[in-house]
Amino acid sequence: MIAAAPTVGVEEEFLLLDPRTGSVAAVAPEVIASAAAPHVVSSEIMRFMAETRTPVCLDLGEVRAGLVGARCGLAKAAAAHEVLSVAVGVPPRGFPPEVMVTDTPRYADLLRRFPDQARTSGTCSCHVHVGVASRRLALQVLLRIRPWLPALVALTAASPVWDGQDSGWASRRFPLWARWPTARPPPAVCSVEEYDVQVRAAVSTGLAVDERSVYYLARISPRYPTVEVRLADVCLTVDHAVAYAGLVRALVATAVAEAERAVLPPHVPDAVLLDSCRSAARRGLTGHLRDPRSGEQAPTPEVVAGLLDVVRPTLDAWGDEAVVMSTLTQLIDVGGGAALHRSVLRSVDTPSAFAQAVSELNCPEMSAWR
Repeated sequence: MIAAAPTVGVEEEFLLLDPRTGSVAAVAPEVIASAAAPHVVSSEIMRFMAETRTPVCLDLGEVRAGLVGARCGLAKAAAAHEVLSVAVGVPPRGFPPEVMVTDTPRYADLLRRFPDQARTSGTCSCHVHVGVASRRLALQVLLRIRPWLPALVALTAASPVWDGQDSGWASRRFPLWARWPTARPPPAVCSVEEYDVQVRAAVSTGLAVDERSVYYLARISPRYPTVEVRLADVCLTVDHAVAYAGLVRALVATAVAEAERAVLPPHVPDAVLLDSCRSAARRGLTGHLRDPRSGEQAPTPEVVAGLLDVVRPTLDAWGDEAVVMSTLTQLIDVGGGAALHRSVLRSVDTPSAFAQAVSELNCPEMSAWR
């Protein structure tokens, strides 16, 4: 029996780009102040980034409203400072030579202790939080969604443009983010106590500065009663973000139902999962992945379609199937977000035009501010 839909919330990260050059613009403090919505728009590690948050949502209609409001509010604030807010995983022209870390003690500590990783951490992702009843149940969810993490990476890979050209990666963001020591799959442990031991060990051994910087691809949130899936590139459009949030919520709920039926999760070693995620980031929807259902290699679109089949009953029970399935099926058919970014790159002739074109795709309502 499918339970009632759990709560869901979405965090999105955005770059601030100069519309004249397409380069990053270190004006986040001013833009965030102009947004005047501290519970919705806040700072990130770099002064050319901003993060937005939806409220805790009960359905995908609320998710959509939260995403549109946050994206448009940030766009309006950015326009007031003559910059663009752009949902793209990496700076299209690359990182600036100078380090532009946001002036907070925590970010300063990250830069001091992880200088190489911090300097290249100005990348933008999408985090989906799904409410769970307990931390013990959250661990059972992590164990059951682990095998699907590479498929989620492939589906959401949407940052191919780097240094003004096609990088050859579907997600150029992923290998940059994966330089952090703890940016790996959640550990396949037997208890929440063992999970906590591993998190504390990451901090005590210097792999992370605190629990918040244990950057598992999916984790028990250190701040909220949620499972947090944090591996995706920020989505190009609101439709994609809504559908992805719906997919993650359904995947978490399906895992809860499997845990309640004592269905054992398949074991995949961390190294194998991380290699698969890296391959998914490289090839996007054009490669091959291990199918968690069969354990065999298969074309990535077939594996992603299999994931959609797994969650379809849950989506149908909640009335989410039409929104999620139609959007994600169309995304798969066109080759994913990376293919859409590459199409934009081919259609323009300057970095500034690329930044402008992507910004206009991020949310149709944004054009009202320009």
